[in-house]
Amino acid sequence: MHDTELVTTIATLMQSRQTILPKRLVAPGPDAEQLQQILEAAASAPDHGQLLPWRFVLVPQTARAELATAFGTALLERDAQATAEQVQQAQEKAYRSPCLLLVVVDARRGDPDIDLFERIVSTGCAVQNLLLMATALGLGSALTSGKALKSAALRTLFGLQQDEHALCFVSLGTVQSSKPGRLRPRAQDYVTTLAVPLDTPASA
Repeated sequence: MHDTELVTTIATLMQSRQTILPKRLVAPGPDAEQLQQILEAAASAPDHGQLLPWRFVLVPQTARAELATAFGTALLERDAQATAEQVQQAQEKAYRSPCLLLVVVDARRGDPDIDLFERIVSTGCAVQNLLLMATALGLGSALTSGKALKSAALRTLFGLQQDEHALCFVSLGTVQSSKPGRLRPRAQDYVTTLAVPLDTPASA
């Protein structure tokens, strides 16, 4: 027998999660206790072989200037003709949201035979658990990515090893403003049933 009230609560939590752009996330961010709850929620993710192929790097306010420099350098790595204004816009992204985490997945940690895709799936589950806990605590959240994640400047700043990949940033904070929740797809929009052809009768 399932707990109907618990099921309803969990369904409501999942349906209420929405992306809040980092520029709309303001202080206060999660306090120390809340952040611990959020990070511990990630541990419930499925993890083939118990590799722990993912990790999170907290970017405190004291390190935002270095991150801003890395963002600016990353832009210039891609486009040497970028204007000073464009570089400044790239740098400003480092200061958005009061709490910022980098998500890193290791392609070879533990058992190298466990495929990178499995590791990324595990990482995605860990991130979703984290986002849901943040939502449960009344906080807004967002995932952001971009070409800077693959840059030498960012990899150097975070000390990423050869087989480590920066997947995305997680932003957390108090919601300053939000848009109406978007219409979610229905199950029939993304679920099909495998059709197995009937056996062909043997010839007489």
